[in-house]
Amino acid sequence: QATATDQLVGYGLVAFSLVLFAYYTIWIIILPFMESDHQIHKYFLPREFSVIIPVVAGLLLLLFVGEYFCFCTAAKLQPSGQFTTKASQRNANK
Repeated sequence: QATATDQLVGYGLVAFSLVLFAYYTIWIIILPFMESDHQIHKYFLPREFSVIIPVVAGLLLLLFVGEYFCFCTAAKLQPSGQFTTKASQRNANK
């Protein structure tokens, strides 16, 4: 069972995702059809950022997934007991 805190965090992430999706959809799909002097344009970044931001986010995602994969592979290849953390060393001393 999920605790109330877990549910609250989940609802917050869903709400953030919906707001981000709505903002990006308006920015990419609706704004090009509005006149360039309309007041709504002041709430959005220039159009070139609509490509740059997702590309950078995707590259960062690939970087962190690759780093996690390398970390897990390195941990698996190390002889047993050589790849330890400070927490596991403290537990071994007890």
